[in-house]
Amino acid sequence: MLGQPQSMLLPEVIGFKFTGKLKEGVTATDLVLLVTQMLRKKGVVGKFVEFYGEGLKHLTLADRATIANMAPEYGATCGFFPVDKVTLDYLTLSGRKKSQVALVEKYAKAQGLFISKDEPVFTDTLSLDLSTVMPAMAGPNRPEKFTPLGEIKSGFRSALDAPKDKAGFNRVGEQARRVKIEGKNFDIGHGDVVIAAITSCTNTSNPSVLIGAGLLAKKAAALGLQSKPWVKTSFAPGSQVVSEYMAKAGLQKELDKIGFYLVGYGCTTCIGNSGPLDPAISKAINDNGIVASAVISGNRNFEGRVSPDVQAAYLASPPLVVAYALAGSTQIDLTTEPLGMDKKGKPVFLKDIWPSNKEIQTFIDKNVNAKMFKSRYADVFKGDKNWRAVKTTKGETYAWDNKSTYVQNPPYFTGMKMEPKSITDIKGAKILGLFGDKITTDHISPAGSIKAASPAGKYLLANNVAFADFNQFGTRRGNHEVMMRGTFGNIRIKNHMVKDAAGAVKEGGLTLHQPDGAEMSIYDAAMLYQKTATPLVVFAGVEYGNGSSRDWAAKGTTLLGVRAVVAQSFERIHRSNLVGMGVVPLQFKAGDSWQTLGLKGDETIAISGLAQGLKPRAMMTVEITRADGSKTAVEVLCRIDTLDEIDYYNNGGILQFVLRNLAKAG
Repeated sequence: MLGQPQSMLLPEVIGFKFTGKLKEGVTATDLVLLVTQMLRKKGVVGKFVEFYGEGLKHLTLADRATIANMAPEYGATCGFFPVDKVTLDYLTLSGRKKSQVALVEKYAKAQGLFISKDEPVFTDTLSLDLSTVMPAMAGPNRPEKFTPLGEIKSGFRSALDAPKDKAGFNRVGEQARRVKIEGKNFDIGHGDVVIAAITSCTNTSNPSVLIGAGLLAKKAAALGLQSKPWVKTSFAPGSQVVSEYMAKAGLQKELDKIGFYLVGYGCTTCIGNSGPLDPAISKAINDNGIVASAVISGNRNFEGRVSPDVQAAYLASPPLVVAYALAGSTQIDLTTEPLGMDKKGKPVFLKDIWPSNKEIQTFIDKNVNAKMFKSRYADVFKGDKNWRAVKTTKGETYAWDNKSTYVQNPPYFTGMKMEPKSITDIKGAKILGLFGDKITTDHISPAGSIKAASPAGKYLLANNVAFADFNQFGTRRGNHEVMMRGTFGNIRIKNHMVKDAAGAVKEGGLTLHQPDGAEMSIYDAAMLYQKTATPLVVFAGVEYGNGSSRDWAAKGTTLLGVRAVVAQSFERIHRSNLVGMGVVPLQFKAGDSWQTLGLKGDETIAISGLAQGLKPRAMMTVEITRADGSKTAVEVLCRIDTLDEIDYYNNGGILQFVLRNLAKAG
């Protein structure tokens, strides 16, 4: 986007071999969740993953896209497939010209990118027999927590009993607890599904799982089954083509019958845009500490992402989303227990209404064709009448509206001069947060709902935005005032500096301001530190920045005044983004961590080695001065990996680097 090359260390390439064929009733979503678990366990951060093997011929392009699109979840730089006949057939199906398809084939073969009979040579390999994949979901949090369908009930109950420091919910002995919903004729308990959403770009552009969901809904409706009244259902395809073939097949009306109405396209519930629950249900959940569940067909189920009312979130195929809306709880074993009762009072099991592969393929063959793609995308860049009705001003530069709460002129270039400031070592820094393992970009910069009592909520209220009009962080990402107030503001993030009277780490974006030790929001503390020109440092564990790219996770970090993040390991994208925003990522040597150093959060930090002649992957020293005046020094690896990244960092970030070069060229 900025015209810069993507610089990286020469990556290892991990080969993932597929053999066999998926069994009847197993979906591409089941496969991708298992692949994600296997690759996370393998460890592929900063590596390429290439899928190969005879099993590829049994995977449609949509199936492959579902797997490739999960690369951020399994941590790879990219996951890719060789070009083959399946690729070319899809290009034809999706409306590309014959000449373009022929060019793709010729180019791929000339470049050695077309599939070969010879097995490629990889740094390392792993393999999977597709016939061993079983129906499954991932949860109750994290995409890599693959759980076979028959173990969802027991897995939820185990998580319900487990302590919070073991990724549990600390609700021992409460499996059967139910609470009444005010004004409703039903109650609610732990594990009840309050959100069931068919949502995501790849899952909801895959005809096999979508038509499968529609057929399952059709069979359920015919038997008289309905979504449970406490379940908020929604359907958000990844493409308008989906709407066309679902309507043509008569399946959209079947989804409508059980509550899965079309709500929009693309990212919705998966990114936290589910909208509020029924107020009475929300109140019952929060007043009684109910661990409610969501089942979504998205890619990410990180803590606090889907909804502030949901603690347990599962990733599932669209047909399973429909099934759990009918069942209403993750404390039901769908392999042995009924979804509900039919019109005659007879129990209906999932196996009774699950569509066969042959049924699904028949609907695909009859209802999905190239004409749909051509007609839907012929004028895709014109937008609909609402888009075309948006009034704009003309000119070479953007006309900033200082009253807008959606888009503001960001301060990245304030006070910027042609020559960058000299980089200095970090001295007298305070610790903003001590975080644990697998802190995601959602933890650092949430995309979902904005609470009225949060710093971002207070800002919007002060600017005359009613709570009903808050929208989400994701839709206000053009306003740095909102986004920096949300940085480290996830409702589930845990800063180990802040504990309750019993010694348990508190949830939410809190810290202790030094030297007084006052507890406050991370944003408020950062603003106080900025008044005294105090630099800030963040400490964390392994896989810091896990998950989606979320550039605001790096932008917000730098706007709060954080100059360095010291972690045991980094996810590739976030590490790169930190450098691009002028924040130095530092990695502990094996065996070191903020825990082994005994950090409490009241220490003062100095980091030397930045000021002169910084080189990629240099060793640097972090000096820690404790409250009693004693000092400790630890050696860390500077994760500015390439010479290009050194240039970005020395300029204060990639934006400043690009702007200075444009100015020089002009």
